[in-house]
Amino acid sequence: MSRSLGRAAAAAVATLLALGVAAPSVSAQEPLRSGHDKPLRDLAARQDLRIGTAVDMEALGSDRAYRSRTAREFNSVTAENVMKWEVVEPERGVHDWAEADELVRFAQRNGQAVRGHTLVWHSQLPAWLTSGVADGSIDAAELRRILRDHVTTQVKHFKGEIYEWDVVNEVFNEDGTLRESIWLQKLGPSYIADAFRWAHAADPKAKLFFNDYNVEGVNAKSTAYYDLAVRLRQQGVPVHGFGIQGHLDIGYGFPQDVQANLERFAALGMRTAFTEVDVRMTLPVDDAKLARQADDYRRLLAACLNVRRCTSFTVWGFTDKYSWVPEWFSGQGAANLLDEEYAAKPAYTAVRHELAAHRR
Repeated sequence: MSRSLGRAAAAAVATLLALGVAAPSVSAQEPLRSGHDKPLRDLAARQDLRIGTAVDMEALGSDRAYRSRTAREFNSVTAENVMKWEVVEPERGVHDWAEADELVRFAQRNGQAVRGHTLVWHSQLPAWLTSGVADGSIDAAELRRILRDHVTTQVKHFKGEIYEWDVVNEVFNEDGTLRESIWLQKLGPSYIADAFRWAHAADPKAKLFFNDYNVEGVNAKSTAYYDLAVRLRQQGVPVHGFGIQGHLDIGYGFPQDVQANLERFAALGMRTAFTEVDVRMTLPVDDAKLARQADDYRRLLAACLNVRRCTSFTVWGFTDKYSWVPEWFSGQGAANLLDEEYAAKPAYTAVRHELAAHRR
């Protein structure tokens, strides 16, 4: 899930680099509004947890406050868009790693780990690929070679720099049946195991994840992933983790069995992670909505902290200024921890308090 990313990001980043402008070190960050509170990353480190955010590279290159808070608050970052296939290989055989490489450099300057997102998905594919499949110029055998080369090339490019990869993204429908993507239609379900094997061969140290939405609790969709993980791991396929996106809406009930869902994957010896958390609401904002939003964030985080094998908690953007939600959900928004002016919302305070109070 993401907003579309403008190509202006590359120019903005290039300008900053040409001027010698780097993100300030964590010790130089502008303080929180309270003036003395520790950032989220310090509190998360005490819990042996990586707390992360998706990064909008256009904002990172042009907005000093965004850049500063990204560096200060988080010890993990995920590319919102710039590691997706349509960006990294816009023309067949022609790779463009500039924006993704800059995110990795930013993370390294600021002591942050990087989650890779995403290798195999039905969306945001390059036009040359989708058109070739549609007109028949790319047959099944060639499509498999293309997919293998993509996974291998991308993982090798970032070898040693990515601690977790979302390898296979959003492959199930809500009822637990496999999604009718070009991958399933042309290659059959074996593409899933293949992708994990290829990624592992390219970087044996990276942890490899499924990733999907509407899988917070125990339901048909999350159970399909559980059953698939059991089968693949029995076959020796290197599936290491289950990524739960965590895109919630306060208009619906909170899933009551989040922790039970995490625990059943942990019992398989797998990691879990919340990978894209935000909590949207119908506008306008009011105090009751903000309180419910804060509680939803807190309850997701508490479930993660209660399960030792839940290793990271990533929000899908941290400020409403750059949220993807209004573009995708008409009349909704205000989904993030900070408002459009970077002021802390009750959700931010709830996350801070949960990190500070919890004892793993």
